Amino acid sequence: MPSTTTAATRRRTAQAVALLTAGVLLTGCAAAGTAGTATADADSSTGAADSAPVKVGLVYSRSGPLADYGKQYRAGFMAGLDYATHGTGKAGGHPVQLTEQDDAGDPAKAVSEAKDLIGKGVKIIAGTTDSGVALQLAPLAEQNKVLYVSGPAATDAVTGINKYTFRSGRQTFQDILTAGSLLGDAKGKKVTVLSQNSAFGQANVAAVKDVLGAQGAKVGSVLAPPSATDLTPFAQQVKAGKPDLVFVAWAGATAPALWTALNQQGVLDVGKVVTGLAGTASYPIFGAAGSKVSFLAHYFPEAGGRNAVETAMLDGIKKAGGTPDLFSPDGFTAAQLIVHAIEAGSATDATLMAKSLEGWYFDGVKGREEIRAEDHALLQPMFTAKLTGTGADIAPELLTTVPKDKVAPPTKTIAG
Repeated sequence: MPSTTTAATRRRTAQAVALLTAGVLLTGCAAAGTAGTATADADSSTGAADSAPVKVGLVYSRSGPLADYGKQYRAGFMAGLDYATHGTGKAGGHPVQLTEQDDAGDPAKAVSEAKDLIGKGVKIIAGTTDSGVALQLAPLAEQNKVLYVSGPAATDAVTGINKYTFRSGRQTFQDILTAGSLLGDAKGKKVTVLSQNSAFGQANVAAVKDVLGAQGAKVGSVLAPPSATDLTPFAQQVKAGKPDLVFVAWAGATAPALWTALNQQGVLDVGKVVTGLAGTASYPIFGAAGSKVSFLAHYFPEAGGRNAVETAMLDGIKKAGGTPDLFSPDGFTAAQLIVHAIEAGSATDATLMAKSLEGWYFDGVKGREEIRAEDHALLQPMFTAKLTGTGADIAPELLTTVPKDKVAPPTKTIAG
C-alpha cells in the first residue's frame, strides 16, 4: 500500500496500524471467488459487434499478506458492477465478462497474469491492492493499450504515470494532507514522525517532509529498531521533543505495545497524535489509547453521510453475505469507472475509454468525486475520526470531512 511493498508492511498487523496503509510503501462479494471466467450475462452474447462481451480482468490479492484488503475490494467491485449496470451485467449493451486472477501480492505473478489476460483479448484490467504490483501493471497497460484502473494501491507514483492508468482509491498525498488538517496552519509547527528505522519508516518520514515540510512545518523523526520490543524509551523521546503533532506510522506485531507505551508516558495527553484508521479488525489494537488518538480516514461506513451510492454499496455487499470495510469503496468505484468508460468511450478502444474518464465528475460512495483530466488523480473527500466504545462495540466516529479540493495532490503532467 506504499511505493514498493516491504517485508515489514506485508503483515496484517502492519496493515492495520500503519498510517499509510496501502500507502507510501504498501500499496488498501462475501467471499473471494475462484480464478476463472464469470460472465455477467452469458446468454446475452450474440457475437455481433454491438453486443459482444467486454472482457475485464480483475487482478487482486485473493491470497497473500493483503488478502483481507483484496476481499474487501472484490466485494465492493461486485456491488459496484451491479449498481453501475442497473443489475443487467451490461455496459452499453455489452455483457461484462469478468475473469479473476489472484496475484498474491507478487508483482511478477501479477504481470504474468495480466499478460495472459491481454493475450486473451482483455481490454480492461482492474484490481491491485499492492503498490508494488500497481507500478508494474501500469507500464504494461500503456505498452498494450489497455485500460488499467488500480485499486487500494496508494503510491503517489500511480497518478500521472501514463494516459491509460487511473485509480479508484486515495493516494498517500491525500492521507498526509488529511493528517495535516488536524495541525491547522503548519508554518513553524513541530511535527514528529514516529516509526521504525526501516524502509517503511524512512519513506513515511520523507513523505511527511515533502507535504507538511513544504507548508512550513519543522519535521523530525523518532525511529525505533524494527526488533525493539521495549518501546518506552522511544515514547519518552517523542514526549521530550514537545511536538505539536505526532504522526505515527507503525508496522508490526509490536503495535499494541507501542500504543500502550505512548499512553503510559503521557504522549497522548499532551499533544495531537494522529495515525491512519485501518480496517475494523485493527480497532482493538489501540486498547485504552484508542479514544485519545486522532485518525485520518479514507473511509468507514457513513463517514460522508449516507448517500444513495453508499447505500447501494452497503446493501449490495451485505446481500452477498459480506461486511463493508476500508477498501470496499475502491472496488465499487472501479466498477463505476469501467462501466462509464465502456458506455461513454468504447468497448474495445482503450484510448477512447481513457478520454471518456478524464475530467469525469460522478457521485461516489464518499460523495462527489472527480477524475482530474491532467493526471488522472481521483479527487475525493477525506475524513478525520476518533474511536469510541469498547470491546465489540468499538467504532469510529466522524470528526471532520475534508473537502476534496483541500486534499488534492499536486498536478502532474502525463508524458506523451
